[in-house]
Amino acid sequence: MWGGRFAAGPDAIMEAINASIGFDKRMASQDIAGSRAHAAMLAATGVISDNDAEAIREGLLTVLSEIEAGTFQFSTALEDIHMNVEARLKEIIGEPAGRLHTGRSRNDQVATDFKLWVRDQFDAAEAGLIALIRALLTQAEAGADWVMPGFTHLQTAQPVTWGHHMMAYVEMFGRDLSRVRDARKRMNESPLGAAALAGTSFPIDRHMTAEALGFDRPSANSLDAVSDRDFALEFLSTASISAMHLSRFAEELVIWSSAQFRFVALSDRFSTGSSIMPQKKNPDAAELIRAKIGRIFGANTALMMVMKGLPLAYSKDMQEDKEQVFDAADNWMLALAAMEGMVKDMTANRENLAAAAGSGFSTATDLADWLVRVLKVPFRDAHHVTGTLVAMAEKKGCDLPDLTLAEMQSVHAGITEDIFSVLGVDNSVNSRLSYGGTAPKRVREQIARWKEALA
Repeated sequence: MWGGRFAAGPDAIMEAINASIGFDKRMASQDIAGSRAHAAMLAATGVISDNDAEAIREGLLTVLSEIEAGTFQFSTALEDIHMNVEARLKEIIGEPAGRLHTGRSRNDQVATDFKLWVRDQFDAAEAGLIALIRALLTQAEAGADWVMPGFTHLQTAQPVTWGHHMMAYVEMFGRDLSRVRDARKRMNESPLGAAALAGTSFPIDRHMTAEALGFDRPSANSLDAVSDRDFALEFLSTASISAMHLSRFAEELVIWSSAQFRFVALSDRFSTGSSIMPQKKNPDAAELIRAKIGRIFGANTALMMVMKGLPLAYSKDMQEDKEQVFDAADNWMLALAAMEGMVKDMTANRENLAAAAGSGFSTATDLADWLVRVLKVPFRDAHHVTGTLVAMAEKKGCDLPDLTLAEMQSVHAGITEDIFSVLGVDNSVNSRLSYGGTAPKRVREQIARWKEALA
């Protein structure tokens, strides 16, 4: 490829460190799509003949079919996917293959290929997130009025509904979906035609190739076009935040499916057994999601480190961008699919959820609110009264509703029988009618809003 300048070939070690074909062959279809668009544009602008463009087009389709069939012979000596494709194209069509690289460089070529690949992954992530959100909506709708404990510090806090808890994750993954769409839109500019760094003297039409490849427009600065990897960093950043959400949910599923909680039962399809303990049913899919997230976080940090010290425009360091993104994408898509499967298959134990909802003095805040609302007690005073009643119940070994009216009145004389109307968990959740609250009515409104948005 550069025999005119170099008298000798590379050392074997140099060839090993320089070659990227072992991983960038994943971009074969994107590379061929970019080359087809480039050849068609070169013909349309009169840079190459229509006959040469047609030969290139047909030859590239042959190369693609060989790659898809698994018969293509990749060569480390040819370094990367671009030169492997071009070398095979020359074997198939001869001289016209040498005209394909007119008006472009491997710098803009790889940036284009990589953008196309990442864009495809954003589309796959969007589909995966929508499928997961739909699974969560199904769970939320089924249990919109099922009571369960809400936690802070993993301690019982206030009663909520199963539907409300599921909808919390809908909101999380909904923000992930928004980030995916936002990043995809921002990245959708074509680097093709920026050449090595300065553009080209050939009369190319970059708008034509951008449109052919589904980009919104060509990138506006050739230096930036070949040195930009923000799109890959945004992909990894978006994947990292989404992966964090997946890990948080996975942690809850591990806890909830334990014998100590029994809030949910995970299906056999997403669980494993033990080689020695026959009773075990392990939430391995959730645990593996929780663990794989570290690889995505690591990829994000690794690419940041690669890019942080690079001057404009292209440096070979940027060859280290793809393996990080490929691995993160594989693990993100797998984690999304596994979580969707678990959510679709899992069964919530309504009885256990309800039993736990009333534990840990979960309606203490309702008691305090009643004192404020009915007796006009300042909230800080109501907080103190309620805390005293909790301590009394704890000492007796009972819950708040089990205290007698006389015992409550010994702490505050104004308390009446009406207090017992707010101490039940169902009464508690039904009263939380503020926008975004846990009341079943509000939960169903949010489910309807999300269904409409996805439709």
